[in-house]
Formats: sequence, structure tokens, C-alpha cells
Amino acid sequence: MRKAAVLITVLATSLVAAQAQSSASTPASSSAQQAGTPNTGRPPVQTKTREEYKAYQAVVANGQNPEALEKAADDFAAKFSSSDVRVLLYRAAMSSYQNAGNPEKMMNMGLKVLAIDKDDPEALISIAEILEERTGPTDLDRQQRSEQVVEYATHALKTLDTDLAVPAGTSPDRIDAYKKYLRSTALAIIGTMYYKQEHFAEAETKLRDAMETDAANPDPVVVLRLALALDQQKKYSDALEQANRAVELTEEGTDLGRMARNERDRLVVQAGGSGVSAVAPNTSQPAPQNNAPPDQASPGAISTPVH
Repeated sequence: MRKAAVLITVLATSLVAAQAQSSASTPASSSAQQAGTPNTGRPPVQTKTREEYKAYQAVVANGQNPEALEKAADDFAAKFSSSDVRVLLYRAAMSSYQNAGNPEKMMNMGLKVLAIDKDDPEALISIAEILEERTGPTDLDRQQRSEQVVEYATHALKTLDTDLAVPAGTSPDRIDAYKKYLRSTALAIIGTMYYKQEHFAEAETKLRDAMETDAANPDPVVVLRLALALDQQKKYSDALEQANRAVELTEEGTDLGRMARNERDRLVVQAGGSGVSAVAPNTSQPAPQNNAPPDQASPGAISTPVH
């Protein structure tokens, strides 16, 4: 998922760690768990018995090994078939596979989450992003995939404030920050899909919304994609402003950095030479088509154009 990871960032990793620590550090009967967790529309997720709590701890211990974590989560789900923490365990496995650069297994874990809770926004966003990254202009089922991506991301936006499962004891600040990250990611996914469909005005709106939602953590891929959407509409001055920003947010030697500078230089010419000094512009590829930095396994590459 985006921000040098679209689904895993340091924030995402932190929340998974909080899930493990908060839900497993204290038995279900603790007063802290009974008190509930603010800023989410559902009760906090917690174990109900000491046996379930110990089993949860054992699963979480596999956090650095996605295959072992998945198997342990499956065994836990079979033994505690009505446990609320199954969602947390499969989401942890989903994130672990993302760290390992395995989007196929990551999506499988997301589907296991949705089999338990069809409204889980994190799983909806993760699956939407993977589908978006795999949707190309020559795919025979492109339209169907595009509609599915938008449907999943839109549904996540509707359930984010009511259905995000968090463990008891998670701080309100962490929940707010993570919800902001997820909301921004969902908007960026929709904007990316509109871009791929060549609905550039709609893409511009969603990408701006994504940036404004998490303004303190600008994603250079989203910034660059907004520049490209504006470029496609011949809004060259606005596009150049965003391309300059993308340049500031990227390193020159990276693939994303080179793309940002190529787009910046192209727009300097289109905008009449204002803004920055130009080098030879590269117009062979005016627009990337994927939703994350190219050096990240989960998000994919922007070379054909995220998050």
C-alpha cells in the first residue's frame, strides 16, 4: 500500500504491533479491555477466555514468518471458530505477507478477513489496491476489475468509521492516524483507477482528496499521479506545481525520482518555461499507471502509472 509501502507503512506496522500487544498483553477480563476503545464504531476486539488469550499469544509469536503465522491463524480459527480476534490475526498475516512481497498471499489473507467480516475496511482496501495494481490496459476483464476496485475502496470509505476492528487499549491517536492513512489510501486507489480509465477530471478530484486527507504525510506517488492527471487535462501550470512537489519528495537516483523529474521538465516546456530550469524533457511516457513506488514489493511500479 502506498507511502513507501500502500498496505505496509511504519504506521501500519505499528498498528499490527499494537494489535498484538494490546489484545494479548492482558486477559479478556481486564478492566482496560472492558472500558472499550474510543474513536471506532465497534466494540474493541478482545479474547474471551484465558485459553483463547494464550493461544492468541502463540499465534502472534510467528509475526516475522508469514507462512507460520498463516498456519497458526488457521489453527486458531478452527479451534476458536467464533473468536473476534481472528480478524486481527489474519490482518497481521496479511501485513506480514506484504512485508515479504507476496501480494497473492496477502490478498488471500484479506479474503479470509472478509469471510469473517465483509465490512473490514483494511482488508477491503488491501484487496482493492492489489487488484488495481494488476489491472492493465490490455486485460480482457479490465472493466470488471476496475468496477470491483472502485466498489471495494468505496465500501471501505463507508465502513471505516464503523467497522475498523481495533484491540482494546489502542490509543485514540493511533486509531485516528491509521484511519486517516486508510481513508487517504482508499481515495488514492479510486483516483488511480479513474486515471487508468482516462477519466482525468475525476482522477484529479480523488487524488486531491487523498492528499488533503493525510496532508501531513504526502505520498510522492500520489503527488506525481496528480501532476499527470492535470497534465492530461492541459492544466500545465497546476501540473508543474505538483511535479515540482513530487521532485522535492523524491530522490534523483530512484525510478520514481527520475519519473518526477522527467515530468517536471516536460511541463516546464508546456508551461512556457516558468517554474524551474529545464533539462531535455522526456515525453515518451507522459503518464505512469500503477499505485506505488517501484521499489516496494506490494504497491507495484508506476512505470506504466499510487499509492
